[in-house]
Amino acid sequence: MSDPIGIRRGIRNTKRAAEVITVLAKHGFRQFLSDTGIERMIERGQEILLRSKPEPASPAKPFAVRVREALEELGGTFVKLGQVLSTRPDLVPQELADELRSLRANCPTVPFAEIRKRLEEEFGDELETHFRSIDETPLAAASIAQVHCAVLHDGTNVVLKIVRPGIEEVIESDIDILTELARLTENRISEMGYSPKETVREFQQELAREVDLQYEGRSTDRFRRNFEDDPLIHFPMVYWPSTTRRVLTLEHVQGRLLSEIDFSKMPSEQRRRIVEKGSEAVFRQCLEHGFFHADPHPGNIFSTPDGGICFIDCGMTGRIDRQTMQSLATLVMSVVHSDLDRVLEATMALCDADKTLKFDRTFRRDAWTFIARFERGTVESLDMAGLLNEFFALMRRYRIRCPADLVFLIKALSTIQGAAREIEPTFDLVAHARPQLEKLIHDRYGFVAARDRLLTSAQRYLSLMEDLPDELRDVLDQLRRREFSVNLRHQGLDRLNDDTLEHASGTIAVGLVIAGLMVGSSVLILAERGIEGSRVLRIVGVTGIVVAILMAIMLPIRWIRRRK
Repeated sequence: MSDPIGIRRGIRNTKRAAEVITVLAKHGFRQFLSDTGIERMIERGQEILLRSKPEPASPAKPFAVRVREALEELGGTFVKLGQVLSTRPDLVPQELADELRSLRANCPTVPFAEIRKRLEEEFGDELETHFRSIDETPLAAASIAQVHCAVLHDGTNVVLKIVRPGIEEVIESDIDILTELARLTENRISEMGYSPKETVREFQQELAREVDLQYEGRSTDRFRRNFEDDPLIHFPMVYWPSTTRRVLTLEHVQGRLLSEIDFSKMPSEQRRRIVEKGSEAVFRQCLEHGFFHADPHPGNIFSTPDGGICFIDCGMTGRIDRQTMQSLATLVMSVVHSDLDRVLEATMALCDADKTLKFDRTFRRDAWTFIARFERGTVESLDMAGLLNEFFALMRRYRIRCPADLVFLIKALSTIQGAAREIEPTFDLVAHARPQLEKLIHDRYGFVAARDRLLTSAQRYLSLMEDLPDELRDVLDQLRRREFSVNLRHQGLDRLNDDTLEHASGTIAVGLVIAGLMVGSSVLILAERGIEGSRVLRIVGVTGIVVAILMAIMLPIRWIRRRK
């Protein structure tokens, strides 16, 4: 039996793919569509491409601007993709990442009747027992969710973050199209420095987390627990009895968003207090907890009446394990001390890079240039975000892929540093974050850390010595029973075909004939000297040498002709 859902999905994808092709062509990407063969994704795709005419001003606009405008017109998932790529300068050029930061989702609000239907799907007959009232006017609307104010049955003021009805189907359709776009692009355009298919998979995972509002709720709770010791750093309370996978019920934060405050009218002391708590919170998340808010821009931070701050929208998070944080400490200290080899070792530990790259002269020279930009001799004066951004630019230049969470960490530090400069230009962010930096470095290079590493290494060596006799006994037993085997894995031999093997064997044969003629002819010429009156041997010998020389000349000519 045919699958009607699959058929409807195919029709929807075809319609959406036609729209994608039309919009890309309109914004001046016809050559890209032709090079990748994307128009052949659907029936009549080439006809759609021919009918699509670019805007008159499109070719004159910069590439980054055209990409942003195309994503804005496609909306929904594509806007979210652009917002994610704006945080990934390891995948896209810096100028494109900067342009994508200005993306704004022009999302129309969903009528409250549809929102109420979603709420009834989630809570059923218990909706009225959870909420006394729900404001029908949305507080905010984005591509994934819509926010409404509400009052719980006990009178508590809350906000509801509700996944937009039908967005899951839209995302599924767009991901199918993006996956096909990535496949065609990766197959036809090489030397991109990253895998488009892998990027789409990462984006799909990010979207899955954003649609699952319980994930955001768990992240918010974890941040609250991490900062229980600081009364001025807040995260909204999650009301779990009234939270589902598609509805997140949060404390209604009292205060003003930093993005809506005119700081020129605010006293310097108050501005400084806001920046201090914001930078302290982000640095503690990144360098102490290893779990951080990946998008701490002013639109996600409230200034609260008690003089503190409150972070919202905790769906995008990053994680950094202890080993990665220690590698970061090694990188920082090695830059400060101008230790090139340690910088390269930290680079190899942080990124999935070829270990032989640290012996490349050009790479070492560029690494020295990177070190020289931050060589000041002290940790206090070190621009942490600037150092990580420069490090990141160096990795991208050599097509070294950094882990996504490391990129998010760099982005989080850079974002809070930019916000601090905008709010209070005289604030010394690095000096304020010095305790976190010193703690990170002390944890890596202090006496206790060195002692722990020494004890760990000693335990590993002891374990190795304990296991070594048994391992050697196993190898000797295999040798004794003639069961010992060595497995070799070839690389590149699959590229050898019959023509290549035939040419190689023919070349070897001709070479052996030439060598035989040269040796044999030389022997005949030398032998002729001992026989008086006979020139036959000399003639034969000279003829053999001439033939060998001619064959030697013809061999490279034959090779050149074959290459052509």
